[in-house]
Amino acid sequence: MTSRSQRWILPSILLAEVAVAVADEATVTVSMSGLLLIGPLVAAHCLLSPRLTALAAAAALALAVLSLVTPDGSGLSTVPDHLIRVLLVATSGLWAVLTARTYQEHQIAVTRLARLAETTQRAISPPMPAELGGLNLAARTRSATPGARLGGDLHEAIATPTGLRLIVGDAKGHGIDALSHAAAVLAAFRRSALTAPDLTCLARQLDTRLAGELGEEDFVTVLLAEFGRDHVTLVNCGHPPPIRVGATLDTLVLRRPSPPLGLSPDPYPQRVRLLPTDRLLLYTDGLTEARTPGGAFFRLDERLHAALAAPTLDQALDELLDALDEHTDGPVADDDLTLVLAQAAPSPLPTLPSPLSAPVPDDRRHPVRRRP
Repeated sequence: MTSRSQRWILPSILLAEVAVAVADEATVTVSMSGLLLIGPLVAAHCLLSPRLTALAAAAALALAVLSLVTPDGSGLSTVPDHLIRVLLVATSGLWAVLTARTYQEHQIAVTRLARLAETTQRAISPPMPAELGGLNLAARTRSATPGARLGGDLHEAIATPTGLRLIVGDAKGHGIDALSHAAAVLAAFRRSALTAPDLTCLARQLDTRLAGELGEEDFVTVLLAEFGRDHVTLVNCGHPPPIRVGATLDTLVLRRPSPPLGLSPDPYPQRVRLLPTDRLLLYTDGLTEARTPGGAFFRLDERLHAALAAPTLDQALDELLDALDEHTDGPVADDDLTLVLAQAAPSPLPTLPSPLSAPVPDDRRHPVRRRP
């Protein structure tokens, strides 16, 4: 409830209590003073502060006590029912104040935990830099856990002597359990990304380091990418295939898929050419499994292509999220979502061909499946 709407609650409660007291004085045969206990209860239900709830309780108790005075002012009424009603009003007021105080303490604890979770998530997966290792980068994350950034998705980029290495992954499940598995993968990636000779070896090292962290039914899908001057090398372990954004949308599907980490992966590398104008979208299944209220999946079509062709990478991801929200009729997710968009950074000087490197063709043995 907003603070603006709460401003009217206490005055409304006090006016209602006065109205009950006046009606009680005007009624001879029926006592209505017992209705005064409703005021403090409404104040606590509407999440007013303990101080305001106590004010409503004090006003109700004062009006209940005044109702004991006889109409001629000669003294207190001796009717036991009136005394019982005063006791009920006092008890309900005390209960309402204690309830408001408990709720306030609970809200303070929840706020502290939310801040701790936010700090933990940022420590585990800090924001991706806008430029690293000769690439422009942009990333967006959403958690399926309401009101939190906690989730099983992960992403990280590390510049190495062989080129920028990037990981995008998705741990099975949601919330704290998935977060712990994602944190284990990220820790292993940060330890091994600089020293692993290639992505195949890196994927095997991640699986080995993760063996003691996962249960029998747990797994983590990952996509590893290493960017060269005019190409990208991919290793996919059970993850949704990346999309190359150029004149068309090209879904880069491997002919030899590998199981996820934790399920005996068999990684296989694939090289794909990337022009300076091409962009590469890496994502989790929160994108492809997003549905309309009627159950229709999000399509990788011309609208996605138009969004990803926006002038900047950040604008492209913002437009993609807008399209996704329109498709799902609101930013409500059934699964965690991570989007990473990469493109070669403009070179200030013309790049001369290196005598030590030859152009890298697309892997003809494992052709890319193109989607319109």
